Amino acid sequence: MDQFDGPEDVDLYGLLSIEKDASQDQIKKAYRKAALKYHPDKVPEDQRAESEVKFKEITQAYEILSDEEKRHLYDTHGMAAFDKSRGGAGPEVDLNDIISQMFGFGMGGPGGPGGPQRPRRGPDEEQEYKVTLEELYKGKSVKFAANKQVICAQCKGVGGKDKSKATTCERCKGNGMMDAIRQIGPGMMRREHVLCDHCQGAGNVFKEKDRCRKCKGKRTTQEKKVLEIYIPRGSMQGERITLEGEADQFPDQIPGDIVFTLVEEPHDTFARLGNDLSAELEVSLGEALCGFSRVVLKHLDGRGISIDRPRGQILRPGDCLKVPGEGMPMKRGESKGDLYLLVKVEFPEDGWLKDDAAYDALQKMLPGPPPPITADEVDEVEYEDGADIEDMGENSGDPRFGNEWEDDDGEEGGAQCQTQ
Repeated sequence: MDQFDGPEDVDLYGLLSIEKDASQDQIKKAYRKAALKYHPDKVPEDQRAESEVKFKEITQAYEILSDEEKRHLYDTHGMAAFDKSRGGAGPEVDLNDIISQMFGFGMGGPGGPGGPQRPRRGPDEEQEYKVTLEELYKGKSVKFAANKQVICAQCKGVGGKDKSKATTCERCKGNGMMDAIRQIGPGMMRREHVLCDHCQGAGNVFKEKDRCRKCKGKRTTQEKKVLEIYIPRGSMQGERITLEGEADQFPDQIPGDIVFTLVEEPHDTFARLGNDLSAELEVSLGEALCGFSRVVLKHLDGRGISIDRPRGQILRPGDCLKVPGEGMPMKRGESKGDLYLLVKVEFPEDGWLKDDAAYDALQKMLPGPPPPITADEVDEVEYEDGADIEDMGENSGDPRFGNEWEDDDGEEGGAQCQTQ
């Protein structure tokens, strides 16, 4: 963000109309109020330019005062701590760089010129990693080969041949960094300190004949390295696995991390929610009426899950059985979530009984029909199989069309689970 023209005259507290002992909550409320008042889109067009300047000022005031460390620097040294012309770094630059400059590290501080300077940290590399539900259930170690950028081993990251001399980079004047303006929103710009693309941040360059033969003066090379990540059992969608310090290397920087975000792939049998699993329990009409004892599904670790359903306990379509302790393993301890089995009754095909005697025998065994309905006049109507209740009310103009069916309490009906 653009810096103020006279940092010594800026009163950040005054910009937000707050006292110097204001709490963070008061600072946030004051900023919201001021931002709403001076936002360029909220004022007449003839006041937009002036409002934009004011909006940038209050935004920068909030950036500094909402950060306790930056606020302490401002309270102690004023805006000079953030003025680049005085050796400051601006509020968008690493706070540790501000402190190191203010106390002279690397600029003639304790120990004189060339004193110790904390290396910058390189950027992290983030990517998604797809995993199956089986892999999340059992855990997994994965080895893979990665092409990495590393410091050139021949020139040790200098970029030039041994004993050759470099000249100051003309583009960045030897700073290794350059100012760049980036748009961060409508009418809002941010001034950033970026790496010089001519010298790659070294501040100096070598003539072509003096450049390192291996890296051609780039100071880094590419190499293939075998890396390994471990996915603990019970890990979840969205969790992050970090390989510390394994990101690309840059000269004069501490390598960043490689960060993998887990993406759970859909499963043909199971669905997961937290530590619990669900699956369909397919039973025949005979099993639903008479009970059964058999393996109903194969679990994620290959085990068969067997259920003994006694006679007399009828299963109905939509019923739900809960099997405690057969869900996903938890990352700590030996506990597991639960397994929910949603009952699906497979009815026989039309004409499955071959003669009237069989139908008569079955009808005698099954419960009878409901009590008869009496009416003064009876019409025998034709009907269609395979209708869809979702089509009810279609093209009728009724505003209720498309809404879900609700039960008497106004809530969506749901299956009640039984504990097995």
